[in-house]
Amino acid sequence: METDCSPMELTNNTESEEDSDYRDFEEADVKDMRLEAEAVVNDVLFAVSNMFVSKTLPCAEDVAYINVETREKGKYCVELTDSGLRVVAYDFDQTDDSLQNPYHETVYSLLDTLSPAYREVFGNALLQRLEALKRDSQS
Repeated sequence: METDCSPMELTNNTESEEDSDYRDFEEADVKDMRLEAEAVVNDVLFAVSNMFVSKTLPCAEDVAYINVETREKGKYCVELTDSGLRVVAYDFDQTDDSLQNPYHETVYSLLDTLSPAYREVFGNALLQRLEALKRDSQS
């Protein structure tokens, strides 16, 4: 078989500009899922005892893991995917493939099922915001 270039040239010139752009796009996807997880944490941290994105379990293009401790002291590892959020273990930084918990579309729905104290704190915060809006509109 005849080639137009040597095998050495092939190994040194395998990445095209398009491949580089595609890799940058893939890396952005990985960062986006982690950013999505960080946004989830920042949105409801005030209503739980502790919540943070796992540094032990890997973030990937389509998944991130969030550790949650409710005000009732329940510990959970939550998987975040395009399908939603679901509990994958009852401790931080763990996954249990035998668990078949349902997905929740929002973190609010998930926490509502896990923590009555979350429901109360979130409801009170919402009420305070509404009262502040009412005061602002009257002045």
